[in-house]
Amino acid sequence: MKKIRVLVADDHPVFREGLCRFLENEPDIEVIAQAVDGGEAVRMAKELLPDVAIIDVAMPNLGGIEAARQIKVDCPTTAILVVSAFDYEAYMLASLQAGAAGYMLKSAPVNDLISAVRMVCSGAAVFNMGVTSKVMGRLAAAPGRRRGISELHDRELQVLKLAAKGISNKEVAAKLGISDRTVQSHMVNIFRKLNVSSRTEAVLHALREGWLIINDLPKGGTRDG
Repeated sequence: MKKIRVLVADDHPVFREGLCRFLENEPDIEVIAQAVDGGEAVRMAKELLPDVAIIDVAMPNLGGIEAARQIKVDCPTTAILVVSAFDYEAYMLASLQAGAAGYMLKSAPVNDLISAVRMVCSGAAVFNMGVTSKVMGRLAAAPGRRRGISELHDRELQVLKLAAKGISNKEVAAKLGISDRTVQSHMVNIFRKLNVSSRTEAVLHALREGWLIINDLPKGGTRDG
């Protein structure tokens, strides 16, 4: 079994070491390094190229969000899972913009954090539902460029709605009776039409426009596979 190689960066030793112990107990996960600040996380990521980097928002020397941004530039295949003690919508939005695939609260059950590692590694995304709801309220109240739903073909809208449910490309393809490559092609077109760079941004856009509702999302957060 190929293990998921994880870098954990957090300046709080109790949380960092405790999470690492739980992760190491999973047969499919291997913690390859621990970092105590953002700068060290960036250096370790460049050297070790982890599959997943778990990054705390608030760290000395270099903040977690900037560290996440730099890691995505240097290691584009590394999935970033941002963790925080705070459910601030600004942190989640900034994490999205930095290229994070997930934003979870440290208070989440450890099994949810472990599941989130597997999800982001597989190309999915997961965001805490409470923070997502706050962001949705902010986006709904904000004026924005409305791009008509007519810009998306029926099949593209079907793909987007299934992506919002947190299922993988392969599962989307199976449900629609099309190939994985076709699903990927549809997602590329959706990104271009909505002027977004990730599935999570596409789902958030669709929520803001009313094409989706919060109940369309899986419990636990915004997930797209």
